[in-house]
Amino acid sequence: MTRYGTQFGPDITFLGVDAVDLDDAEALAAADVVILGAPWDGGTSHRPGTRFGPMAIRQTDYLPHDGSRPHLALRVDALQDIRVVDAGDVEMPPGEQEVARGNLEDAVFAIASAGAIPLILGGDHSIALPDATGVARHRGFGRVSMIHFDAHADTGDIEFGSLYGHGQPMRRLIESGALRGDRFLQMGLRGYWPGPETLDWMAEQQMRSYEMTEIGARGFGACLDEALEIAMDECDAVFLSVDIDVCDPGHAPGTGTPEPGGLSSRELLDAVRRICREVPVAGIDVVEVSPPYDHAEITAYLANRVCLEALSGLAARQVGIDHDPAGPLLEGRPDGR
Repeated sequence: MTRYGTQFGPDITFLGVDAVDLDDAEALAAADVVILGAPWDGGTSHRPGTRFGPMAIRQTDYLPHDGSRPHLALRVDALQDIRVVDAGDVEMPPGEQEVARGNLEDAVFAIASAGAIPLILGGDHSIALPDATGVARHRGFGRVSMIHFDAHADTGDIEFGSLYGHGQPMRRLIESGALRGDRFLQMGLRGYWPGPETLDWMAEQQMRSYEMTEIGARGFGACLDEALEIAMDECDAVFLSVDIDVCDPGHAPGTGTPEPGGLSSRELLDAVRRICREVPVAGIDVVEVSPPYDHAEITAYLANRVCLEALSGLAARQVGIDHDPAGPLLEGRPDGR
């Protein structure tokens, strides 16, 4: 499983961090976080293009790609204070669903087994199935909870005659036993899908979905407090899955299935940083960035910053920073919104 490089575009690493070969056991063991590209959009049901997401997330920044990003508020430099390396893209041949999924799961498992946290750049959300399964193979089935930011539940059963697509990975993860339904927390759901039958199945699994209506009524901070408490009950770590369409399309237009009425980019960034600082995170993926539908790289910039905020939270946790400047904001506004 050598380093493939990047499947689409020039071979660059995330903001200039060192490259690593997945066959280099010593280098993997020395890493805290290993970035991995999953250039796949074979599970897309509407607008394609997320195969180009990993390249866009890696390269979109106005600062030098020098392997350093000091966080103004936390006073950590995630690319320096922890060891972050980039293993390139997983080879995911277009049209070869099973091969692509297997290659990705094996790569994630290799990273997790080495003791590092995999940070996977998508790709459509169907990659969450091999991503979280690869982590669970190492940590133990049922031992990792999921915090899932998304406009959509992704719990469909059979779509277009297939069990596998970007609207179904969370159902497959629960059915396989890799993740527990009652430790599955979804943030930001809204819109007009799924229907009653799927919602009934989700209720049977005891999934907890924080729809935007509840977030608006209770406050995002209160919902996140509750989700973190549930996530760590009888589980050892959290897998964080971020679909960029959890944000309002005004903040993330370059995605396949945009749904109005979502989180702001600021809310998402604060939440991701908080999760990675407060609880043990075993894996992360950032998905559904579709550059062909992006305007002025708005979505790619946001996804790049989601990765950096996650890394900064991990760095702050490792160096022992016990405060977060977003804390008061996440506790909710005085007016309850």
